[in-house]
Amino acid sequence: MNLKKSAYFFITGISVLAILVLGRSLLIPFVFALLVWFIVRRIRIFMDKLPFIKNRIPQWFKNLLSFSILFAIFYFIVNVLASNINLLYSSYTNYEANANLILDEINKLFDIDLAQNIGNYLSNIDLWTILLPIVDYSTDMIGDTFMVLLYTLFIFLEEASFQKKLKMVLDQSNKTEKTLEIIENIERSVAKYLGMKTLIGLTKSILTYIVLLIIGVDFPLFWAFLIFIFNYIPTIGPVVATLFPVLFCLLQFGVFTPAIMVFVSLAVIEMVIGNLLEPIVMGDSMNLSPLVTIIALSVWGAIWGITGMFLSVPMMVIVVIIFAQFPKTRGVALMLSGKNGID
Repeated sequence: MNLKKSAYFFITGISVLAILVLGRSLLIPFVFALLVWFIVRRIRIFMDKLPFIKNRIPQWFKNLLSFSILFAIFYFIVNVLASNINLLYSSYTNYEANANLILDEINKLFDIDLAQNIGNYLSNIDLWTILLPIVDYSTDMIGDTFMVLLYTLFIFLEEASFQKKLKMVLDQSNKTEKTLEIIENIERSVAKYLGMKTLIGLTKSILTYIVLLIIGVDFPLFWAFLIFIFNYIPTIGPVVATLFPVLFCLLQFGVFTPAIMVFVSLAVIEMVIGNLLEPIVMGDSMNLSPLVTIIALSVWGAIWGITGMFLSVPMMVIVVIIFAQFPKTRGVALMLSGKNGID
């Protein structure tokens, strides 16, 4: 019997993994569409708490208004990132002298001709082999954006009827209350995670902007935005995002002192907010083992790339909540959960 159960879980796991890998081009836009719908729904719920909106504005207009707010925020972020990347690219010549100076220092320190080694390496690279993946990725992004908008449209159109259909199905199986409780638990946990991560990311990015502005680092808003975005990738995201302004600071000033100042300042911000404040604010709402969080980051990153890294924690939270509801998978949920276990 145990052998049959093991074989069942193994086959199920392999099947799910195959679907996630082979169907990523369809699943990733759909997951992002669900995320858009979820955020719009949370904005709409907030609007319903306002007395002058709840009973005076129709549902479709609240959806449109919520989506417009989300789109405006997204457009602002993309516009800031795109304009700053363009400025960075066009102003590279301003930092070229410092780059050569840093290369000379590295050559003296390690007794190597780094510039020549880099030149030899670049001469052996076919430019088209680099540009082709970028072109393919850009094309995929345009296609994915269209699919996300299409999926989102149909999710909104099906929202009301889907709830009725789900209730009809659940009424027949006498599991209405239990299923609705699971859905509410998932929604509450994911909403708290995204809300707290956004608040913490904003705090980090504002402090980062102030520090970089005081030290005199160019494009402080751009680096602050990177800190904010990478904050959604657990554990390694903030570390990776911190390295960008430090390396750029070294390139801008050509000496180590400002770069060390930036590194120490951002490290203190991450230590205080990321390691001390964030666990207090988040509490046990995610209820995931730290080891499981790292493994989930690696697994989802391998399956769906950087998209999987962003979604790794919410996906694992959903898995734990669902697994905890069934006797056969409750043990798995317990192993994946944090120190307080599961209810």
